Amino acid sequence: MVQIEKLYFTYPNYATVLEDLTFSVPKGQIVAILGANGAGKTTLLKLIAGLLAPDGNLQVLIDGKAPLELAGKIAFISEGGTYFNDLKPKEYGDFLQDFFPSFDRPYFDMLLEFFQLQERPIKKMSKGQKAKVEVAAGMAKRTPYIIMDEPFVGKDMFTRQDFMQALAGTLTGEETIFITTHEISEIENFVDRVIILKENNLVVDVTLDELRQEGRTIQELMKETVGYQEHSFCSLLEKIE
Repeated sequence: MVQIEKLYFTYPNYATVLEDLTFSVPKGQIVAILGANGAGKTTLLKLIAGLLAPDGNLQVLIDGKAPLELAGKIAFISEGGTYFNDLKPKEYGDFLQDFFPSFDRPYFDMLLEFFQLQERPIKKMSKGQKAKVEVAAGMAKRTPYIIMDEPFVGKDMFTRQDFMQALAGTLTGEETIFITTHEISEIENFVDRVIILKENNLVVDVTLDELRQEGRTIQELMKETVGYQEHSFCSLLEKIE
């Protein structure tokens, strides 16, 4: 279980990014962390992963321990990538195999084949290919906690489809997953729960079952919550004219 209690975070010389966040996530739940740009989504994921330290006392616990104590049990899949650019995919796999005791090398190699990735330096790959290396590495770590920060950014439709297919084929139902994305349609039938951040605060926490009982979609919920207006730009042009 992930427990977050009265979480605050402020970057040096910046305003508060997260303020008084409290929620818990049981084992095996898939949670979407959504919100507008600058809402604190990436910061929250980094705090859960132990890549940042919260302000004040310990406010993030995973199975009763600080995230840093569980580094080998958390896979962090990011938009920018955590790979080493000079390595080839299989060389990167060699490194991960030494560092992560639970790393599933046969599965990693299978994903490389599924994604049709050639054995060449990662730095020479396209953005979509690099994303596939990142996903293959994250999934093959076989960790109980998977944290994904904007895994679809800059990826074409086929890469996103491959990603979701690989992810669905990997999960056992025991993993706890956090994911942030602006590609809401990609996760509509994947997540169990939606948390929305707005102006440093948690403003929505709802399960997909509850949302469906109300006859609403995640996209509709986001529009209502963050105040998105589909024709706002057209309205602005009309005012200028």
